[in-house]
Amino acid sequence: MKELQPLNENVLLDITDNKEEQKTATGIIIPDSAKEKPQYAKVVAIGNIENAGIVVGDTVFYKKFSGTEFDFESKKYLMVPYADLLAKVVETDEI
Repeated sequence: MKELQPLNENVLLDITDNKEEQKTATGIIIPDSAKEKPQYAKVVAIGNIENAGIVVGDTVFYKKFSGTEFDFESKKYLMVPYADLLAKVVETDEI
């Protein structure tokens, strides 16, 4: 089994697409080329970063045109610099 391990201050994100068809309210199918890519993904691996504030399994938001996309063993990944992460999704209690 092969595993990707980011080097330096990089973070590996899983951006594998959900292959469900998206439709408008009137039933028109939206093609993949017209869909806007989400800017959030699940953290798969973290490079050498002290006090990162994230762990494997967290969901994070990242800069729109950041990183390098690639396919590895039939999954789609994005390698981004740690500095390009904008926020971590956290669960909070409702008031």
